[in-house]
Amino acid sequence: MKIGKTEITIVRQDIGCAHAGRKIKAAAAVDENSIRQYYRRALAAALRGSQRSIAFEASAKGLSETEARGAAKIFAQEVFRQIHEGKKSPAKVIICAQDKRTYEVFRNYGLGYIDYIENKLASPFLCVDVIIRTAAGIVVIKRSNPPFGWALPGGFVDYGESLEQAAAREAREETGLYIKEVKQFHTYSEPGRDPRFHAVSTVFTARAKGTPRAVSDAAGIRCIKPDEIKQLGFAFDHKKILLHYLSSMKIRNVNSKKS
Repeated sequence: MKIGKTEITIVRQDIGCAHAGRKIKAAAAVDENSIRQYYRRALAAALRGSQRSIAFEASAKGLSETEARGAAKIFAQEVFRQIHEGKKSPAKVIICAQDKRTYEVFRNYGLGYIDYIENKLASPFLCVDVIIRTAAGIVVIKRSNPPFGWALPGGFVDYGESLEQAAAREAREETGLYIKEVKQFHTYSEPGRDPRFHAVSTVFTARAKGTPRAVSDAAGIRCIKPDEIKQLGFAFDHKKILLHYLSSMKIRNVNSKKS
């Protein structure tokens, strides 16, 4: 696969890494931030040293399927980020898989993910998120993909789809709920709000009846009360969004009482 001037390949450890230029050992950590920083620093260090060919050892040994896929996607995100945002990009990036399982995971969820975000999406990426209010509270999902953490239901806008249609689709896909009273709340565009790449998100508010259920790529789901927001670890800037929303509701209620 070639992205810009960078060729990205995956090979089995024993057949393709002998003459790969700088060779970097597999990350020892399994938590998201450590893996992300590992790839980011390794790429930066190799490029500072004028290494044009970089090989990463990879191993899924001891990792659950979710952890293995997550590691592959974090690799893809950081390589993509370096190619598109870095001052320099490598001529060749090689993943040296230590076994068949690692090879399959990085081929499908590493190279496959890069192909998806490079050829099917455009940057800055356009997203929607939805603050869904139910009788039990605000619906949040636990992400099964990196960045991990709790988040508002949402995702990328598909080609030919309005923001409102995307919001309704993502809400249904991730929570099983059909939303109503859909209104735009605010658009968040800070370049660093998403650790993967520059993503602009329009946030909607909506109401729904029924019990949400974790579907699609949601690993968990719950309804939270306002006082629980600060206690949870959120992905992206979703804690900031929810606190902004609560603040706006308080102002609205005060103005309503005055009138």
